[in-house]
Amino acid sequence: MRFGQREIISHLSFEIFPGECFCIIGPNGAGKSVLLRTLLKLVPCTGEIIWAGDFKVGYVPQKVELDMRLPVTVDDLIAAKRNVSGATRSDRDEITEALDLRKELLGARIGQLSGGQLQRVLIALALIGRPKALLFDEPTANVDLPGEEHIYEVLNRLQKQYQFTLVIVSHDLTIVDRYATRVLCLNHRGLCVGKPREVLTSAALEELYGSPLKYHWHDE
Repeated sequence: MRFGQREIISHLSFEIFPGECFCIIGPNGAGKSVLLRTLLKLVPCTGEIIWAGDFKVGYVPQKVELDMRLPVTVDDLIAAKRNVSGATRSDRDEITEALDLRKELLGARIGQLSGGQLQRVLIALALIGRPKALLFDEPTANVDLPGEEHIYEVLNRLQKQYQFTLVIVSHDLTIVDRYATRVLCLNHRGLCVGKPREVLTSAALEELYGSPLKYHWHDE
């Protein structure tokens, strides 16, 4: 993958299995967000990206370019996504209920939302239309610590409920340990892919981040 003459990611090959939680980790600037956009074919690349069959993909970016001063409500955004995706009203109601988007929140303007509320709205928007995979760039980047665990619990519950594949970019090894079925270590190239407790050795983490990094895997 290149931007002009600059190569961002090279020599990368991996596959993602249906229904798994696939986490991508690596230092800042490693190309994690670029990789997600490439999977969505928003960034040109050499090589092949193959999605199985008629594969719908939902995406929640790390940053959302919205003018928070606009008089747009949550319900306005959800209605627009429902119209574009062709989702039914019952589908919309089921997803907003699953994410606890109550009437007062649906009527709120986007500029009035907290970080955690906005994140739940973005998840709802991504799920309307029932994608088979959800790509999520740093789910808790703009959420305070009390809301961080809640967001991951919601994602885990929704994945089980709707049976979609989840691809997450994260810096949090605790989250990787708790939820990931497999992990990709990325630093401009794929350094390792596999089950977290098998591939995330001290040596692998040092190679990935460029300095010694110790992490204790907690017992189940």
